[in-house]
Amino acid sequence: MNRITPLLLPLIVVLLLPLNLDCQQGAQNAGFIEELRQLHHVELLPAYRTGSTVAQVSSYDTTGGNNDGFGGLYSFVRREGDNLVIADLEGPGVVHRIWTPTPTDSMIAFFFDGEPTPRLRLRFIDLFSGEFEPFVKPVVGNEVGGYYCYVPIPYARSVKIVYEGTDIRFHQIQYRKYPEGTEIRSLETPLSAGERLELDRVVEFWSDPGDRPWAEGSVSMVERAFTLKPGAEAELFQSYEGGRVVGIELERDAGAPAWGRGLLIAANWDGSTEPAIRAPIGDFFGYAYGTPAAQSLLVGSASGRDYCYLPMPFDRSASIRLQDVRAEGRPVSGIARVFYSDSPRDPSREGRLYAAWRREIEPAEGEPYLLLHAEGRGHHVGTFLQSQGLEPGMTVFFEGDDITTIDGEMRLHGTGSEDYFNGGWYALLDRWERGVSLPIHGALDYNLPMSRTGGYRFYLADKVSFEQEYNLTIEHGPVGNAVAVDYTSVAFYYGDSPPQNVVEPATVMQTQRGPTEHHFFPQLLSMSLRRGTTIDYSEGRITIEAPESGLVRIDVSDVPPGEYTALLSYERGPEGGKFSLWRRQHQVSDWINSYADSVVLVERAEMGDLFLTDQVRSVTIRTRPSDGHQLFRFHRLILVEKER
Repeated sequence: MNRITPLLLPLIVVLLLPLNLDCQQGAQNAGFIEELRQLHHVELLPAYRTGSTVAQVSSYDTTGGNNDGFGGLYSFVRREGDNLVIADLEGPGVVHRIWTPTPTDSMIAFFFDGEPTPRLRLRFIDLFSGEFEPFVKPVVGNEVGGYYCYVPIPYARSVKIVYEGTDIRFHQIQYRKYPEGTEIRSLETPLSAGERLELDRVVEFWSDPGDRPWAEGSVSMVERAFTLKPGAEAELFQSYEGGRVVGIELERDAGAPAWGRGLLIAANWDGSTEPAIRAPIGDFFGYAYGTPAAQSLLVGSASGRDYCYLPMPFDRSASIRLQDVRAEGRPVSGIARVFYSDSPRDPSREGRLYAAWRREIEPAEGEPYLLLHAEGRGHHVGTFLQSQGLEPGMTVFFEGDDITTIDGEMRLHGTGSEDYFNGGWYALLDRWERGVSLPIHGALDYNLPMSRTGGYRFYLADKVSFEQEYNLTIEHGPVGNAVAVDYTSVAFYYGDSPPQNVVEPATVMQTQRGPTEHHFFPQLLSMSLRRGTTIDYSEGRITIEAPESGLVRIDVSDVPPGEYTALLSYERGPEGGKFSLWRRQHQVSDWINSYADSVVLVERAEMGDLFLTDQVRSVTIRTRPSDGHQLFRFHRLILVEKER
């Protein structure tokens, strides 16, 4: 591994000091090691941060449009000669997260505390490559189209981040300003032995968290078998003295039906009649449309087990149970394990865990979707979002920005929905185009023909604190909140008050909507070819060429079995041969000549009806030359449901 050479100051040894949970006391303990500890000490999540301010610098379009980085118009604070200042922050503080989908080979420099020479200077791409200490994988990386860096960058008086190029586009820089008077050291490299040891612990934890759950002191476990019938309730855990739940695991019996939205997990703390948690089980554990999806460090599913390891401290009592609010249905049985300790919550220093479940079908035009509204004191630590488009075609609802208002002030404004989840570039191969899980963020799913997607993100050191009120919204569509969508979300936070504007799951649990047209775009097609057939993808179209007879089979298993009318948008032109659409050996359309004197786009030509089954989930385009012309070009395959 290469190390960045310090440009100004000599190495200063950092003592490994205990973490101060409240920055207003023992402020001299804040610093790089303490920020690193929060990236692997999950038991610290409930702790309040008094007097800290979390905010973000990003390239969002400040006019309300969708130009969140294209051309770089809003991607810098100011110019300094030939360079671009992308952030200029006053301290004391720490940069927690840097994200971009477009890193380059141009240099990026960090100027600390008004110094004329940067202490850190490296290629922008190497902030995420993992090749340079302290920016090491998996604390930095790229997997779902977005490049992310969670290595903390503390600064005592200020930090100025300068991009030495002209082509920066799309970025977010989240930071936290410590309370006035906090004494810390700005980041220096190479790291001290103590700093490197703590960074190694983060790397180990993010790579392999080991036995879970994690907690200080001894942990007990209660295991209970349960059977849920419509209208029934199963108690998983009950306590009448202070303590904390440090883990919940659920396993369905073999052959038991999957969790539906009529099966809920609920929790109450300290005798409150308002549930702190009440959400459909699958949504709570990060499912995507009824299927296990998230596999994060904190909440998710793996090997047939659903898990949540977010600490849940309480003062004097706790109740966790499963509820079946279905009117009818098969019983669901399984085993639940609850891990807990007898260490009670410290109300002056810790919040209770709350989970705000919401679902909104077609949010009002002109109004963003509300993910979380909380009042009082607390901090946001996680988000699940499932997004079902209600209009066929591209998932343009995911162009919407996340907007966070804290204590009456807009402090964080994102650049696009997948960007909030550290992703980028939806509907492109090997980017945001399928479900992929990383330690604290990921894509839950991406299904373009079904017009749906989703993501998750958890906060550790970067948890977002509020003192009075917190609002997180996300836009549906690029501008004006005008795209029809069905949003389902769970927002996790610690605080002193239950969430506001929650939705009763039973009122919307059975409603299922989605487009009745399913569009298959060229960039995400899964295809098989007969020998002698070649294809080329460019300019939003597929070109099929075969000197004799061509055959291209298209996988359409993203849509459910049923009867469909097949439509094809294709080109007629001077090189066009003949083509026909088939379902295996069954011919769906006649042979059609795509020759014309000039190029003409034929939109949504009806090919015929076909039936897809559990075994047959493909359609085939066959081609053959006509008068020496052997090309066929198409832009989009559309399957229209005959009946729903």
